[in-house]
Amino acid sequence: MSGSVVVGLDVGGTSTRALAVTLDGDRLGTGRAGGGNPTSHGAAHAAEQLLIALRQALTDVDPTRVRAGVIGLAGAGRLHADPAARTAVDHAWTAAGLRCPYAVHGDALIAYASGTADPDGTILIGGTGAVAAQVRDLRLDRVADGHGWLLGDAGSGFWLGRQAVRRLLTALDTGTDPGDLGRRVLTELTGSAEVAPHPRVTVDTLIQTVTRRPPVELARLAPLVLDAAADPTATTLITEAAALLIATLGRIRPPDDTRALVLGGGLLTGDNPLAAAVHAQARRHWSHAPIVPAGDGAAAAAWLAARDLPEATDPTALHTRLVPPTP
Repeated sequence: MSGSVVVGLDVGGTSTRALAVTLDGDRLGTGRAGGGNPTSHGAAHAAEQLLIALRQALTDVDPTRVRAGVIGLAGAGRLHADPAARTAVDHAWTAAGLRCPYAVHGDALIAYASGTADPDGTILIGGTGAVAAQVRDLRLDRVADGHGWLLGDAGSGFWLGRQAVRRLLTALDTGTDPGDLGRRVLTELTGSAEVAPHPRVTVDTLIQTVTRRPPVELARLAPLVLDAAADPTATTLITEAAALLIATLGRIRPPDDTRALVLGGGLLTGDNPLAAAVHAQARRHWSHAPIVPAGDGAAAAAWLAARDLPEATDPTALHTRLVPPTP
């Protein structure tokens, strides 16, 4: 089996990662490039980043050995709906010397597969956005939220950042102490924690600063909320965000479900109070289910590419080799 190679790519809004592996689990090459979400960056830029990462991963690999590939993509719907975007990715694939077929899956499925080899289960992602999805036979089935910052993404990084600014504005309007979190947000957005003698001046400055930037940039304030967890406002926001995420998950996951639950996204896989709160609530709701963190997305994509090959007779063992359990 060591002669066959598969390629997996994990393409997100901030980075593109590629991995070439044998079916024995040997890592032959890795690659990294910039963000490749075709919806936010455009199809041409996304294809360019994909090609950069692929060429790096295949530096010491004969492309003719590659039997299959999977691209895990935030914004996968763009490729399915836009022939020009799919053509751009096709060109990048062949420009890397690859002649094998490849499949495209959404980032939610990749995140799920990075946590478990079980074909049926659930994934909850909390990052810049938020989404939950039911997985059946390693295909996305029912999906909840993921509606974007304007209409949904409850409990996401964007939600936390927007709520933090709203609470700060309320404090300034009422003349109350903005607290540790408020001062952190004020410093991040205006460069100073000082409130003007007339608070409305600071309010107007905050509003102008936020509205001049793309709305999604509010997600960059989420780490401030997590870092200020001892602040009462931050504590409240973290508790509310956890409840919203669990509520989203509850829309598609029955209360007695014992199948795997994977927690993914930067907010739910790190060592932070929101991840801890969501895990604790999930454990209370689904006490008999395995709850695992998402892992290496590129390796999960490679596993999805490999599992359908005739040589892959034991997908579970293959998963253990390619996507080791996260400690």
